Amino acid sequence: MGLTRITQTFKTQVTPARMFNALILDSHNLCPKLMFSSIKSIEFIHGDGEVGSTKQINFTEASPFKYVKHRIDELDKEKFFCKYTLIEGDALTDKLESITYEVSFEGYGYGGCICKMTSEYKAKEGIEIREEDIELGKDRAIGMYEVIEAYLMAHPHAYT
Repeated sequence: MGLTRITQTFKTQVTPARMFNALILDSHNLCPKLMFSSIKSIEFIHGDGEVGSTKQINFTEASPFKYVKHRIDELDKEKFFCKYTLIEGDALTDKLESITYEVSFEGYGYGGCICKMTSEYKAKEGIEIREEDIELGKDRAIGMYEVIEAYLMAHPHAYT
């Protein structure tokens, strides 16, 4: 089994607390509203959003995937950090056992933040992961951050 680790950063004009609250703590409510063309619903199938919880993201018919399940492994609300693992769903294809994400939000400039996401792709036995295999997922992650940032910029009192 091989591991491929990718780190992405994204600068926003929104505070770390607002980005964390919207993107991590309340994504199950906000993302289906903002990304309705691709996300049908997000629901907790185990737990309530704390460590050990599992949430399922159900995609619309327009998406190439039906659903994914994430398990929350670590959550630090004071340091704006979350670690979660994609444990099930067709986004894993026949090549991956899991994908673990570490997401943090750090202050930057005057009222902005840097979002840092590290993704660790755990390949199935005998499979080698190539950059092009994970390109789509990287682009979708940045796209989601941009949608949330745009919403928060347009609604300055949301998630304060």
